Amino acid sequence: MKVLVIGGGGREHALVWKISQSPKVDKIYCAPGNGGIAQLAECVNIKATDIDELVQFAVNADIDLTVVGPDDPLMMGVVDAFQEKGLRVFGPNQKAAIIEGSKVFSKNLMKKYNIPTAAYEVFDNREEALQYLNHVSYPTVIKAEGLALGKGVIIAQNYEEAVQAVQDIMERKIFGEAGNRIVIEEFLVGQEISVLSFTDGTTIVPMVSAQDHKRVYDNDQGLNTGGMGTFSPSRIYTPELAEYCMEKIFKPTVHAMKLEGREFKGILYFGLILTKEGVKVLEYNARFGDPETQVVLPRLKTDIVDIFNAVIDGKLHEMNVEWDDNAAVCVIMASGGYPQKYQTGYEITGIEEAEKNDNIIVFHAGTKLSDNKFVTAGGRVLGVTAVGSNLDEAIKTAYEGVSKVAFKDMHYRKDIGIK
Repeated sequence: MKVLVIGGGGREHALVWKISQSPKVDKIYCAPGNGGIAQLAECVNIKATDIDELVQFAVNADIDLTVVGPDDPLMMGVVDAFQEKGLRVFGPNQKAAIIEGSKVFSKNLMKKYNIPTAAYEVFDNREEALQYLNHVSYPTVIKAEGLALGKGVIIAQNYEEAVQAVQDIMERKIFGEAGNRIVIEEFLVGQEISVLSFTDGTTIVPMVSAQDHKRVYDNDQGLNTGGMGTFSPSRIYTPELAEYCMEKIFKPTVHAMKLEGREFKGILYFGLILTKEGVKVLEYNARFGDPETQVVLPRLKTDIVDIFNAVIDGKLHEMNVEWDDNAAVCVIMASGGYPQKYQTGYEITGIEEAEKNDNIIVFHAGTKLSDNKFVTAGGRVLGVTAVGSNLDEAIKTAYEGVSKVAFKDMHYRKDIGIK
């Protein structure tokens, strides 16, 4: 069969890598792809958001299955557009993708169905929002409603910072139209856990847990990023906790979406936090997380194409999804200056050297091939993933891989996996 993967980052490289292991797959295309993906798939020069062109390509190339990586095309209705043409596609439709596309929708959903989350208020009026800041305790969390590439959240330590955040988001529009409405919510203290899951709208199958490191510098210092590294499993996600989440969060969310007439089929990602009062939901995503995918998929034993098909056909209850009893760690190697200004176009060396170790996979996020050499082409450049029998072993191996790779001004955290 022929498979098309939409997207061009580290997550999509991990997806293409996993799909390529299925004996059912003869050919993989990726739009737009990147330098690393080009080693496993034919890259097609179509942006992930050019929906009409993607549909046209899938029709012309006789694509049997399309898998959507990023959030933007999902919110724009890429799944609906493919389905209208009778094409098989994995991911939630536009009505269901709102669970990520609107922070206001997701917070209201949790309130309505008693799914544990932080207390919050919603504002579309700047003056009212500023007024409300006099009545909250600090630190407090201020979120732009819409998509902002995982960066639309500001933690204000005091009243002055909160006022600045509201003005930046609502007046200066630092996150663009995503900031027309904001959510101001209580700041929760605790460790964060990511649990991705497969769901066909009725059955939900959680994947192995992961934890990520969002801040740019060691010891969780500096600005928030799309993620500087991940590890799986989480040390704090016990079987008891998993059972609680299944009954109080995972199943109720899938059921709630169905009751709202927004049946969710695809990947539902739960951003959780373990507080003194128990587990609460921080956010939902409607797709594979990045870089969580890069540590979760290497642990998956079951053919991922079989799982995708079971989800599309509403037969997930018939699947026995199996995982390796091991650990994985991914260290992101970023361009110096990320997540702010950075230069690209620098040659990358040492990837082949790192991958001589069978337990290391280097996933490309922002790279391109130029004169048969890989060069940097983004903020997050590579994700060096290592698997091991336990986390300590995986951490050690990942950093051995990192030490082999080099490019100008590269930056990475040295404490990934330590939480």
